[in-house]
Amino acid sequence: MSVCGEAVGAGSLPSELVVHIFSFLAAPDRLRASAACSHWRECLFYPALWPRLRLSLRVSPAERPRLEFLMRKCGWFVRELRVQFAADNYPTGGGGAAAGEGAAVAGDGEAPPPLSPRWLDLLRTYLELVLCVLSSVRNNRNLQKLSLFGDISILQQHGTISNTYLGKVDPDGKKIKQIQQLFEEILGNSRQLKWLSCGLMLQIVTPTSLSSLSNPIANTMEHLSLLDNHIPGNTTLITAVELERFVNLRSLALDFCDFTAEMARVLSDSNHVPLHRLSLLVHSVSIMHKSLDNMPKDENWQALTRNSTNLRVYIMAFDVKSDDMLRILKPSIPLERIHFDSYVTYVSGAVVDLISRQYDKFLTHFILMNDVIDMSAFPDLSDNRNEDPLVLLAWRCTRLSLLAVHGYTVWAHNLIAIARLRGSDLKVLEVTEESIEFDQGELADQDVDPVHNFIEQVSLGLGRPWHAVMDIELLSVFTEPTRHFYREMQSFSEGI
Repeated sequence: MSVCGEAVGAGSLPSELVVHIFSFLAAPDRLRASAACSHWRECLFYPALWPRLRLSLRVSPAERPRLEFLMRKCGWFVRELRVQFAADNYPTGGGGAAAGEGAAVAGDGEAPPPLSPRWLDLLRTYLELVLCVLSSVRNNRNLQKLSLFGDISILQQHGTISNTYLGKVDPDGKKIKQIQQLFEEILGNSRQLKWLSCGLMLQIVTPTSLSSLSNPIANTMEHLSLLDNHIPGNTTLITAVELERFVNLRSLALDFCDFTAEMARVLSDSNHVPLHRLSLLVHSVSIMHKSLDNMPKDENWQALTRNSTNLRVYIMAFDVKSDDMLRILKPSIPLERIHFDSYVTYVSGAVVDLISRQYDKFLTHFILMNDVIDMSAFPDLSDNRNEDPLVLLAWRCTRLSLLAVHGYTVWAHNLIAIARLRGSDLKVLEVTEESIEFDQGELADQDVDPVHNFIEQVSLGLGRPWHAVMDIELLSVFTEPTRHFYREMQSFSEGI
C-alpha cells in the first residue's frame, strides 16, 4: 500500500481500521493476526471485538495465567460471559469417584471417606479460578448474560464433597465467603443483566444472593437458572415471594424440589409474562433431603399452561426411583424433553409407558441411560409385556426427534420397529452396541448375517445410514450427563 508515494506498513494503519478488519475474523484468526506487530496486539482487545467470552476451563493450575490474562483484558467490559469449570480427569481413590464412577456416600453417623491429595489440590484450584473470574467482573455494569457451570459439584450431590473437605483447603471459610460476596456484588452492580445462570457450582449462590439484584433488574430478567443442591434441609435458593419480582421471566431452571405449587401460582399470575421454558433437575439426594409434598399438583400445571400456552418443560432425573417419578409426572406438564440417568436405580417400563401416554403431543427428546457395572444384566423394559414400552413411545409420540439408550436391553426387532414408525423424523437414534440383543430365532437363521440385516433394516426405516454406538466415550450424552444437560438446557432456553 502507498499513500502520496510513501510505503505504509501494517503497523501504520489507523486503530479504527485494524479493529474493523478484526471484526470480520473468528477469534482464533484474530489472535494469529495480532502477532503481526505491537500495534495490532493493542487493537486486539477493543471492547467492540469481544462482546461475548465463552471459556471452558480445566480445573488445573496451568489454566490460571491464561484465565487471568483474558479476564484482565475483557472482564471489565464483556457483555456475555460463559464459563465452564470442568475436571477432565477425576482423581480416583480415597472417595474421589466421578459421578459416573459411583461416588462413595457416607452413611448416617459415619465419618466421610478421606479425599486423596489430588482431590484437595483440585478443590483448592477450583476456588482460585472462581475467585479470578468473579473478581474480574465485579464492576462490569455492561454485563447482560452471566453463565457459570461447574460439573465438579456433582460429586457433592453424591455426598463426596462436604464442609469437612472444604475445611481442608479453606480452613476458615474465607474463600467461600469471598466468592459469595463477589457474586452478590456482581448482581448488585449490574445495570443490564437479563440472563443469570448458575449450575452445579460449589457454594456460590446462597438464599440471600438474589436479594442483591435491584428491583428494576429483577423486573427485566428474562432467564434465571439456579441448579445448585448444596443447601441443606428445606432451604431453597429462591422463594415464591422472591420470584414475584421476576415479572418478565421467560425461562427458568431449578431443582425440582424447589419448584413448588406456590411458585407455579406466582408464574400463572397475569402480571407475569408467559413462561416459555422450564428446566427441572430431579436428584435422588435432593428428594432425600427435601420433600415432594410441595410440588405443583395437576391443577397448578393447568393454571400455569393457561397463562403460558407455549410453555415447554425439560426434566433430567438422576437416580430417581420409579415410584417417585410416577408421582412427579403430572398429566398436565407440557413435557418436551426428558433425560434419565441412573447409577443405582433404573427406570421401569411403567414410567416409560406413562410418559408415552401423557406427553404424546409434546415429547421430542427421550434419553435413557443406566451406567451399570455388570453389562450382562441390563434391565429389560419389555419383560412380561405384550408391547415394548420404547416401541409404544415411538408410536404414540409423533414429534419424537431424539432417542438415546444405554444400559437397557433393546431388542433388535424392536429397534427396527422404532425406526420404521418414526422414519426420517427421528433425527437422532443413538443406542450403544452392548444394549442391543437378538432373539434366538434371528440368530438361528444361517442364510443371513443377523447383525448386517439388522443395521440394514434400521437404516431403511430411518432413510439414512445408521449404526449402533460403538464407542461410548465419543458421546457426551452418555459420559458427561451433567454437562450435556446444562448445555442442552442453555440452548433449550435460548431457542424461544
